[in-house]
Amino acid sequence: MAVGLEEAFGAAGEFGGGQRRLTAFLVLLQVYVACQSMLIVLVGAVPEYHIDQEGIPTSRAELAKRIHFADNFTSIVTEWYLIEQEAYKVSLASSLFFAGLLIGNITFGPLSDKLGRKPVYISGLFFDVVFGYVTALAPNYDTFAVSRFFVGIVNGGTALVSFVLTQEYVGKSFWSFTGSLTNLTFAVGIAVYALLGYCVREWRYLALVSNTPGVIFLLLSFMLPESPRWLYSQGKTAEAEDVLQYIAFGNGKERLNLKLQPSAGTLRKDELAPGILNLVKHPVLRWQTIILMYIWYVCSFVYYGLTLNAGELRGNLYLNVALSGLVEVPAFPLCMFFIEKSWSGRRKTMTCFLIFAGFACIFTMFLPTNAEMLAWVSVPCLADLGAFWLHLCHL
Repeated sequence: MAVGLEEAFGAAGEFGGGQRRLTAFLVLLQVYVACQSMLIVLVGAVPEYHIDQEGIPTSRAELAKRIHFADNFTSIVTEWYLIEQEAYKVSLASSLFFAGLLIGNITFGPLSDKLGRKPVYISGLFFDVVFGYVTALAPNYDTFAVSRFFVGIVNGGTALVSFVLTQEYVGKSFWSFTGSLTNLTFAVGIAVYALLGYCVREWRYLALVSNTPGVIFLLLSFMLPESPRWLYSQGKTAEAEDVLQYIAFGNGKERLNLKLQPSAGTLRKDELAPGILNLVKHPVLRWQTIILMYIWYVCSFVYYGLTLNAGELRGNLYLNVALSGLVEVPAFPLCMFFIEKSWSGRRKTMTCFLIFAGFACIFTMFLPTNAEMLAWVSVPCLADLGAFWLHLCHL
């Protein structure tokens, strides 16, 4: 007898051993994604420096002779002298990355809906690795900045599709778990990147070391199956049955006699696929979409502002970057606890966390600046606390 997709997942397993391995692989990919996303924090860091005061440097060559950087690490600042009037170029490279991130998130979703999750994911990861090496080997600032733009496109798109795959390999009851675990691993990845930066002080080597794990993930990704949910939505029931059988074997189950019902959402040849306009056709759905998009924008804007600013805080550069990631780790169990409770749920939880995050960020404006030790401790703590609450909202 033919069964629905969720019944088939129940037979094959909602989160068995095979699915745990698939999910773990895609979740660990977030460490690589985090290293690429946070690259500019250390690669663009400004070490202490002073310029000889005999006259004003009139050329880059003269500046190179008169400037003296601390030799505890190198960065694009020390190599291309991005200080004074040239200092904006560090922020520009970061902005180009996030501009690419926006494009990648907009384009990769529809592409994966049309072409399939696996080919779009693997293509994105391939170009992520390629442009990551271009970043590390860039002969000049212009090449570096352009490569960061393209890294942003493919890094954001790959992260998006890999997140979708972690959801579509498992049963519905585990969606919140795998989604939260993905965000948690991204936070750990920030700490891993800080550790790499502490051990590798030359910026080109750091970029190479941070990018190389992508090669391993790329090679192993060819063994991933296509999303059974995407196959089913496209009317490819036979292929979806094969993937579910593969999952069942991975879960240690015997061969199943699976026969899927035809997908109710399968389009006829003369029908158009649903598009983004479907989100704005109906008033209720339109306002919910606008509100959630605004909340996501605010969370991302402030979260990345705090995280990328970790290198500007007082104290140890690498410790600040690591703490900006590690402070988010407790967000995972807290989020799972609150959203599963009937008295809190998703809406109330998100509302409260947004309020707490807002107050934590606002309080940093009123800290005394004349008390050196107090400011040194309190600003990073409140900033990390704000990032913690914002990470809960993202989850």
